[in-house]
Amino acid sequence: MEATTFSYISKHKRFWEIDVVRTVAVLIMIVFDVLYVLAYLRIQNTGVPGPYQGFWWWMARVNASVFMFLAGVSLTISQARTSKRMSSFMLRGLKILGWGMMITLLTWLIAPDEYVRFGILHFFGIAFIVAPFFLGFRYVNLIVGVALLAAGIYLLEQGVFVDLPWLLWLLPYRFVTLDYWPLVPWFGVFLLGMFGGKMLYPQGNRRFHIPEFSHSVVSALTFPGRHPLAMYIAHWPILIGIMFALYPDKILPYLPF
Repeated sequence: MEATTFSYISKHKRFWEIDVVRTVAVLIMIVFDVLYVLAYLRIQNTGVPGPYQGFWWWMARVNASVFMFLAGVSLTISQARTSKRMSSFMLRGLKILGWGMMITLLTWLIAPDEYVRFGILHFFGIAFIVAPFFLGFRYVNLIVGVALLAAGIYLLEQGVFVDLPWLLWLLPYRFVTLDYWPLVPWFGVFLLGMFGGKMLYPQGNRRFHIPEFSHSVVSALTFPGRHPLAMYIAHWPILIGIMFALYPDKILPYLPF
């Protein structure tokens, strides 16, 4: 099907449906993290974090998958609209990875026994560095994405973990940590997003027809979805600050000074 059969969207126009879904994911993330901190600091037993089962355990993984999938979709749209070089996406990945290393340092200072070695920002950093090599593919991304997901699920169900800590970024590794998203299986979700982007938004245009919303209210409501990285980085100091104001005795033992 030729590009002329798709609804035309300016290269500067955002797709509101992507921003809405991402905004919902941001709100779910914030709720989850509030419940997580309350339980982690033993302020209230919220059930988060809990055993490897239950509603919130699954919700965290489904919600992270939404971010990963939409990141893959957005990557293909951005590349189609702007013809960016691979190096620009890789540079973005390095910047995100840098933020991830900051998380590693901070969590090492406050929780050295379970600090973040390869959390969600580390994942996205590496994903944006690796994903440009897959931009020229469509069905290959589908096949490899499904294969990575299947391999990761199989390894986890069989209780198979890599024994080499220097490979924990690639394959599941058994250890205690606050946040962990190895490329297997999660990069599979990112690749499925790239496949979805190619199919649903070819040449950076919407393939399907839905109403357009450009109202300022919609723009305000989708603000979190347009800036997910900033929201992720900003919500942690805000959350910890609120907890410190309300429960200083619970926060002080974790401060590195």
